[in-house]
Amino acid sequence: MTEMKIEVGRFNSPLERLYPSNQKVRFVGGEGVVRGSNFEGGTWKYLVEMPQGREPTCGRAGAETMVFLNERELRAA
Repeated sequence: MTEMKIEVGRFNSPLERLYPSNQKVRFVGGEGVVRGSNFEGGTWKYLVEMPQGREPTCGRAGAETMVFLNERELRAA
């Protein structure tokens, strides 16, 4: 059996995501709620929905409050 070493800030298994759906998270520039995740390129990527502020006078264009972020960019709120 081989020994698995875990490096700080890095996960060796794509089966172990750090943030489940509906988890509140913080990142540089804001905070939000995890709405989805995908293992890609050796790391987890998360779809994070940020809270909407007041509606602008021109109206909303769509999902401008959603952003994809790498797991290393997030912290639990």
